[in-house]
Amino acid sequence: MLQFVRLKRFVSVAAVIYQRAGLQVHFESTFLSAVGVMYTTRRSFDQVQRLRVRTKALQHDYEIKISRGILDNIGEEARACLGGHARRIAVISNQKVFDIYGRRTIRSLDASDFLVCRWLIGYGERFIFLRTAEQTLAFLCKSGLERTDAVLALGGGVVGDLAGFVASVYLRGIAFVQVPTTLLAQIDSSVGGKTGVNLSLGKNLVGSFHQPRAVLLDIETLTTLPARELVAGWREVIKQGAVASHKLFQQTTAFLNQLSSNKSALVSPKLEALIASHCAFKAAIVAGDEREAAGRKDHRSRRVLNFGHTVGHALEATTRYRRFRHGDAVGHGVVVAGELSKNLGLLDASGLESLREGVRLCGPLPRAHDIDETAIMNSFVRDKKSVGGHIQWVLLERIGRARIVDGKEITPRLLRVSLRAGLRTAQGDY
Repeated sequence: MLQFVRLKRFVSVAAVIYQRAGLQVHFESTFLSAVGVMYTTRRSFDQVQRLRVRTKALQHDYEIKISRGILDNIGEEARACLGGHARRIAVISNQKVFDIYGRRTIRSLDASDFLVCRWLIGYGERFIFLRTAEQTLAFLCKSGLERTDAVLALGGGVVGDLAGFVASVYLRGIAFVQVPTTLLAQIDSSVGGKTGVNLSLGKNLVGSFHQPRAVLLDIETLTTLPARELVAGWREVIKQGAVASHKLFQQTTAFLNQLSSNKSALVSPKLEALIASHCAFKAAIVAGDEREAAGRKDHRSRRVLNFGHTVGHALEATTRYRRFRHGDAVGHGVVVAGELSKNLGLLDASGLESLREGVRLCGPLPRAHDIDETAIMNSFVRDKKSVGGHIQWVLLERIGRARIVDGKEITPRLLRVSLRAGLRTAQGDY
């Protein structure tokens, strides 16, 4: 029986987000349609938060489920979204994640009558290249996966991006299920259907849009993350709050303040509500602009999710994906974008300080001021968001209000000044 789980306030906030995105919103019991939000309790001790994602053309429709312990029901959940024709399922992960969660996952899949095979990739961004994708595709072929079968991504953003990409091109596309185990993947990369791999010249230059059949978030996985991985994830949460709304940004920084003095907050219901809020925002953006339309420049274009990523991707590429976690690079990118926004007269000083403080709350940034500025700026020309030869910068008018600015409006001198100031914000090295 469907029941509310004391999150009425979040539902009303989500409704405002959806309406601002230009989506029709109406309530059907505990279901918020368009980009739906459904809260259920299966058992008195097992609360599940559900968000339904529907793209604008209603070609894709899937659920994001947020719960503690959902890993033990992965087989049941996978069977429900894949149907009875799926026989084989390939679990793609890395050794670190699989050592912790692999046996539980496979045991649950076995119990739901899946023939399970596994493929483990290397750990980190430097393994998400075409060579790894080719090796993974060969494994799917040798394992006998057919068009009615599926891929399950068990891990963080690297695993999810690679698994989604190979699922999108193998046999011209098979189903896949996202089971994100990092904070960054749970609130961002697992939602929305973007998949891809890197080239030596830049990040995510090869990829596709391929929506998952389901996104299954087990909050308990966050308690086993290394400290640096969790810190990097929080920077992505700050990034998203900064372009979503002032209220979500405040909700995020308030939680980080609480977490800094009370580590037990990581297992509190507040974290589940925060993650649900971020997923709801991204789902609303994706529903209105699934494929990041080139002609859109409004503050609800999917491009706004790239706030901080132009500099972040450049930092990753110039250091060969070895110095930074993705979230760390984005943290630097967020501050640089804030500096650039202020220098263009868009963002006031208090807004920039709020942004800096949000990044600081996540933890110390790895150093970046020693990286050659010219090399970073040269990397910008390969940014995948460029239109007509110019980068489309995602900047801020205020916290919660993004603006897309054409690169031709920004002089090289102003960009270099902003870059230099932003990269000096590191508070320590790892």
